[in-house]
Amino acid sequence: MAKLSAINKNNKRLKLSNKFYEKRKKLKKIIMDKKVPLQERFIAQQKLSKLPRNSSKTRVMSRCQITGRPHGVYRKLKISRIALRKLGLEGKIPGMVKSSW
Repeated sequence: MAKLSAINKNNKRLKLSNKFYEKRKKLKKIIMDKKVPLQERFIAQQKLSKLPRNSSKTRVMSRCQITGRPHGVYRKLKISRIALRKLGLEGKIPGMVKSSW
């Protein structure tokens, strides 16, 4: 099990990224548009840098929903490889069986 503080910190980042998503998107659109005057783009860049760092989507880490493990997490299932194996061995995932050859 991961440290509760690390899980809480990641949840905080997730909330912040959702909160500021639209604002960041608008500012980035202005910054990337070459038709907009340089002064306006510079102001947009400054506004973007004033936003909290943790509001960036790239700062959010994919963590296992069961254990909180940060590595080896399947994106589609949102659980780690270890938790997936454990659930599979317990028979809680339909169609998943232990391989043998």
